Amino acid sequence: MKIEQIFSKKLTRDINGVVKAEQKDNDSVYVELDEYVVTRELDRHFRAFFEAYVPSVTQSGASMSGKIGVWISGFFGSGKSHFLKILSYLLENKSVEKDGQGRQAFEFFKDKINDAMLLADIQNAVTKDTDVILFNIDSRANTDDRENAILKVFLKVFNERVGYCADFPHIAHLERELDKRNQYMSFKDKFAELTQSTWEKERDAYDFYRDELSEALAHASEQSLESAKAWVEQVENNFPLDIRNFCKWVNEYLDRTGDRNLLFLVDEVGQFIGKNTQMMLKLQTITEDLGTYCGGRAWVVVTSQADIDAAIGGMDKRDGEDFSKIQGRFSTRLQLSSSNTSEVIQKRLLSKTEEARTHLIDVFAEKGDILRNQLTFDKTTTASLKGYTDAPSFVDNYPFVPYHYTLVQKVFESIRTKGATGKHLAMGERSLLDAFQSAAKQMKDSGLDVLIPFYSFYAPIESFLEPAVKRTIDQACELDPNRI
Repeated sequence: MKIEQIFSKKLTRDINGVVKAEQKDNDSVYVELDEYVVTRELDRHFRAFFEAYVPSVTQSGASMSGKIGVWISGFFGSGKSHFLKILSYLLENKSVEKDGQGRQAFEFFKDKINDAMLLADIQNAVTKDTDVILFNIDSRANTDDRENAILKVFLKVFNERVGYCADFPHIAHLERELDKRNQYMSFKDKFAELTQSTWEKERDAYDFYRDELSEALAHASEQSLESAKAWVEQVENNFPLDIRNFCKWVNEYLDRTGDRNLLFLVDEVGQFIGKNTQMMLKLQTITEDLGTYCGGRAWVVVTSQADIDAAIGGMDKRDGEDFSKIQGRFSTRLQLSSSNTSEVIQKRLLSKTEEARTHLIDVFAEKGDILRNQLTFDKTTTASLKGYTDAPSFVDNYPFVPYHYTLVQKVFESIRTKGATGKHLAMGERSLLDAFQSAAKQMKDSGLDVLIPFYSFYAPIESFLEPAVKRTIDQACELDPNRI
């Protein structure tokens, strides 16, 4: 029997280990929902989230206004971005199809979660109409926005969600005001008549259509052409961008569209903010004012490498900023650990067939003592490097060794923090799941008398090494081992 033959799912199948907020095609979403592993730790986090969120489904107002923030933290590769994305599918109860059969996101979790009360909470949550806006803040921000970057990104994704212009907030404000007065459709129809094109197609190039824009505005709003032209000329200068207006617009949208919630799911906000105190204060104010204006109907859920206390602890307090409010606003805090990563890899990649499990149990019965002796480390200096403890441990982890999870994670963390190339890792260019699959595929034709050597993980990380480091390793590979 070869290594490739022991797994319950094909080792060489396409596993989308890289989680991208923007990747939402039907096939990718189906695989994500179908293969998502709810570990013991994730089960606790789902429970904590929905215990906090479900009351907002049945009530709103002051009692919910201070509880609308969720802070999800975890080291690189811990699965926090994947958890956030799965939450987005659940909260909007996304529908996907395979072989002509449709399934909603909630249905995938009936077999993944055994707790009837938690399933009931999730079902209660998905019964309410919900707008979910999932985005990676770094990929949606403009570099020149500085301290206003967070507010501008929130406004951009909100405008995009409700159908207004995303790239020019002042144009979106024009659309919003026309919509509020039931004049938006009339404006779009007149613009289409004048340009022989649709407003949605041309609005990003509105500067080329100022005359048509003015005429369509005058027609829809029943004002003079001169007044409309003057308004168009000043539209950008007169745009009222501040946090209170943003929160007011969100509240007006929720009032206008009936009984629904809206959630901003923001990936990698901690990395984006860094040590910028003004950005952290902006996030604090946005979360606070959304709670106040929307009465618990608008939520902010963010991910960060560091937990909220550590993120705030790294801020410069010289100006006397008070971060106590943000700690209160993000009262629900979920921290993903390394144990979650190993369990996901075991269940998603390393799950064995019954025949393979029986065979591996026999292998461990014969070779277990040798393996334990050879994979024993000095506990005073390498306490985190764990070997096989028993037959189930061997079966669950084979062809890897338990300490591989910790060690590979530390390698990724080290590369991410050293040099410009490694920083791309923080944006999900390569996941731990990818690395383990790549290492296993290299040894897929080997028999069950081998373990995956640690050097097999070099290939997945090679492209992220600094050129000087890679050059040194390449030169070492060319040396004659007999002369070393």
